[in-house]
Amino acid sequence: MRFLTRAAALPLPLPPMMRNHGNYIVSLNQFTAWLGARAEDAGVEVYPGFAAAEVLYAPDGAVRGVATNDVGLARDGRPKDAFERGMEFHARVTLFAEGCHGSLTKQVTRQFDLRRESGPQTYGLGVKEVWEVAPDRFCRGEVVHSMGYPLPADTYGGGWMYHFGENLVSVGLVTALDYPNPWLSPYQEFQKLKKHPLYRSVLEGGRVVSYGARALVEGGFQAIPKVAFPGGALIGDSAGFVNVPKIKGTHNAMKSGMLAAEAAWTALRRHDSGSVFLYDYEEGLRQSSIWKELRAVRNVRPSFHSPLGVYGGLAYSGFETLVSRGHVPWTFRHRADHAATRPADRCRRIEYEKPDGELTFDVLTSVSRTGTDHEEDQPVHLQVKDWDRHTAETWPAFRGLESRFCPAGVYEYVEDASKPLGVRFQINAQK
Repeated sequence: MRFLTRAAALPLPLPPMMRNHGNYIVSLNQFTAWLGARAEDAGVEVYPGFAAAEVLYAPDGAVRGVATNDVGLARDGRPKDAFERGMEFHARVTLFAEGCHGSLTKQVTRQFDLRRESGPQTYGLGVKEVWEVAPDRFCRGEVVHSMGYPLPADTYGGGWMYHFGENLVSVGLVTALDYPNPWLSPYQEFQKLKKHPLYRSVLEGGRVVSYGARALVEGGFQAIPKVAFPGGALIGDSAGFVNVPKIKGTHNAMKSGMLAAEAAWTALRRHDSGSVFLYDYEEGLRQSSIWKELRAVRNVRPSFHSPLGVYGGLAYSGFETLVSRGHVPWTFRHRADHAATRPADRCRRIEYEKPDGELTFDVLTSVSRTGTDHEEDQPVHLQVKDWDRHTAETWPAFRGLESRFCPAGVYEYVEDASKPLGVRFQINAQK
């Protein structure tokens, strides 16, 4: 565990929740594939490659199931020769396990007002590369976490470097999305991280194998919504069970699925027909290790909102994790991520160095390493209701924030003299 300045790496005491001795270390991809095969052996039907696109409701308002998306559509929405209509899946219990900020989860959250008693969910953006490094720079099993540089003191986040496999190193940076300066780019901050001596000493002379990015839930205990509703429930990251200080959530996601399954079994045995409500899931969650674990660290992440930023957060986190162990009578509140964003003209503009092609790379080069591919004429799934209104509401205040937070270069403002503000917002879908 290190705190980085521009040129130094200062040791930090290892928090108790980051001690992993005795834990299992597995490949989650391989474990999921193995578990999927066991489920199919037990009679479970698995439909990989199909996205649920719509929530279905029964006449009494309960969730009835989901419908998958239509496939084989052209860019203009017309059916092609390979067109197949989406399927409806009806069920008495539907569990939503979409991960962070799932589209159907958002729908049921609004439909049943599941956040009426919880704080706002907060998010982080993780940007990651896998490198093949020189054998003399590889240290099998070494795990490094860092805070501080390159992120400014008012921005929460941290980097990592995991040595695994044969001369492979996973390296990345998570940036909390409540950063105040709209000129900041999480992708470019990650490029800066790799040039720090701690990271450069391992990566220099190696080559990038792959690149990726994903959103993470960071709200913790205060942001847990109501998880049960007529006909279904939220599990895993759809409900937000990540332990941020521990940097782990898979164990809680698995446990929540087990609790929901047990509650569904009980509810279906009680009611022979019709919609069911998983009352036992809400109660089981509050009695579970998930609730106890997240409550104990509830103040760690929001403590970084203090006027002292990362320094105040580190000091308070040390007190909570090493002294009080979460047994304090107060609970800090989260603020919504967007509420922290300041107008661009009130913030220092950040100019990032050009990539060197060895340690640092431009966005398009990185995206080419993701292995993501789409049909040339498939419909664009990102839609904007009113392009001009969006530009009018966001460009004057934030000067193209979207083009900087996206780790794939999807959003862009381009000069356009025909527009009132001289710029046009566009989405760069694959063509």
